Amino acid sequence: MAEIVPFIHRLITSFGFSLPWLFLLLPLPWLVYRFAPPVRRRQSALLVPFFADLPLDTKLATPAVGSRFTLPMVVLIWLLLITAAAGPRWSGQPIELPVTGRDTMLAVDLSESMSISDLKLRGQEADRLEVIKDVVSQFIDGRKGDRIGLILFGSTAYLQTPLTFDVETVRTLLNESTIGIAGPKTAIGDAIGLGVRQLRNRPKDQRVLILLTDGANTAGNLSPLKAAELAAKEGVTIYSVGVGADEMIVPGMFGSSFGAQRINPSADLDEKTLTAIARQTGGRYFRARSLEDLKEIYHIIDSLEPIELTKETFRPLRELFFWPLGLALIFAALLAAEPYRHTIRSTIRSRSRRSSSRNSSAKNREADHEYD
Repeated sequence: MAEIVPFIHRLITSFGFSLPWLFLLLPLPWLVYRFAPPVRRRQSALLVPFFADLPLDTKLATPAVGSRFTLPMVVLIWLLLITAAAGPRWSGQPIELPVTGRDTMLAVDLSESMSISDLKLRGQEADRLEVIKDVVSQFIDGRKGDRIGLILFGSTAYLQTPLTFDVETVRTLLNESTIGIAGPKTAIGDAIGLGVRQLRNRPKDQRVLILLTDGANTAGNLSPLKAAELAAKEGVTIYSVGVGADEMIVPGMFGSSFGAQRINPSADLDEKTLTAIARQTGGRYFRARSLEDLKEIYHIIDSLEPIELTKETFRPLRELFFWPLGLALIFAALLAAEPYRHTIRSTIRSRSRRSSSRNSSAKNREADHEYD
């Protein structure tokens, strides 16, 4: 008994109709029958003076009377059709949606200079892109509830993934990216412009663009400062990150220390422009000289752009109209076949009799053959 009450409560709260007012049409056939004037048909009659002398079956003069199940069947079909039209549906258990947080676009540089192996990852030398993939993947995992988008840029900028809650897909596509697929140069301005275009229709207090690059703007149609100006007008906050070590040792002859040179692999990094971009949009510029620096930068961005947790739920709806509609079609087919019920039965019986007579005749012939 204790289990029945929750079941009844769930049934009442979960089952419903999308158009319940259609049940007001249930008495419509009776109202038409009760108040609408009957249709009078004028039929021509043929006078046959000798009709009484014709050898006709008296059953033909009796009007056909429907089966006692006809009226209940018609009422049931009408009820099922109205029920199907009313849209019965079942509401499932509430499902919690991803929480609503920031709208964050990631713009990652894939120019040729990203192949420089001046950083370390797990104790081994690694190129800049590999380190970015590792750190950004962890950052994406920690932004559950954010809508994350991905822009990849080189000589041109293109949208890899639009803003989405599916952070797993964003991480996968980032890890599958390769250096040079967008061209050898660096179009920082175009990447910012594309990010602004993706964020301009989002709430103003949630528009964030994280720009990762290791060089200066050397391609594209839009200058970085002009793009930053557009971003500021649209309320997009840009956090720019300059990636690359300050020095690295280039091995000398035959990979030995003889003739080795100490160089600055980040000499082309335009920190002045990246700083101006961040300042103009209300963000910050960060310098990532190592893996640890990059991790610390994303930790700072996490604290500057906290996730706003607003729980949202929805109840999946399952449409059930096809059940009453299917039953109505089945009962309608049975009702349509009612006038032929006696004919079908007679046909089946006659065929059964013919089959029995054929079998008996065959047995008699076999018996006579044995007697002979």
